[in-house]
Amino acid sequence: MARMTTIKVDRKTKSRLEELAKETRRAESRLAAEAIRSYVDEQESQIAGIKQAIKEVEVGDVVDHREVLAALKNLKKLVR
Repeated sequence: MARMTTIKVDRKTKSRLEELAKETRRAESRLAAEAIRSYVDEQESQIAGIKQAIKEVEVGDVVDHREVLAALKNLKKLVR
């Protein structure tokens, strides 16, 4: 079930939202909800990735920087 929330946006953003709603024939509220959902999804994904990386570092599941550079150098040779 959808719940209502109130947000403040600057005039330029509001104007752009109004124009987008008009051009797409969709409600401003629906466009705003989709934008917020997309932003929240992206942020959650980034946070999950950061947490996973921290866990990997904590257990020592890392690759030495020199090994990465050497692998890239070898890959570059193969591509030529």
